[in-house]
Amino acid sequence: MTDTRPLEVDAVAPTTPAAPTSPAPTSPVTASPVPVGRRTTDGVEDTDLGRLLTAFRLMQMQHARVLHHESVARGLNATDSRFVFFLAAADGEGVTPKQSGEYLELSTGAMTSLIDRLEKRGHLERRPNPDDRRSILIHLTASGAAVAQQIGARYAAAFREVTTAEERQPLADALARLGNALERRSGLHAGASA
Repeated sequence: MTDTRPLEVDAVAPTTPAAPTSPAPTSPVTASPVPVGRRTTDGVEDTDLGRLLTAFRLMQMQHARVLHHESVARGLNATDSRFVFFLAAADGEGVTPKQSGEYLELSTGAMTSLIDRLEKRGHLERRPNPDDRRSILIHLTASGAAVAQQIGARYAAAFREVTTAEERQPLADALARLGNALERRSGLHAGASA
């Protein structure tokens, strides 16, 4: 679930000396969402990091809103759409229900219900797993691929609007590194350390 709470700033008074009695010169720089001398949620006095955390939280909130809206418009919920995107990323290889449940953090029963629901809607299909006769692979149908493409188009348009072609690869690399760091620090992969 996406955390949409606003960034909380520690209200501890700054440890810097009191301001002089004469007015300080004004700066043409826009106001920071984290006041200078204040600590961000991780206790770091860093205005740039505070701005980055705030922007990330706001982007998460907008992502959750867009995903909800786009899902509802197609008669789905956000978990359905996340699963469709997960299957789309498999590039036609298919995934096992176990892999899907681990990714979505769903129980076996919840995963079975999700697969049944999307199969009834015609967005995915079960196929035998050629590597394991006891298992199946889940694949998107043309309908499911269309859902992934339609919702993905909203995000692609937003990225085109705010980035140049030259900025996209460095941004993609930074987002991948951020995702890897979050995975490591959250204990979501084996051998994780903080």
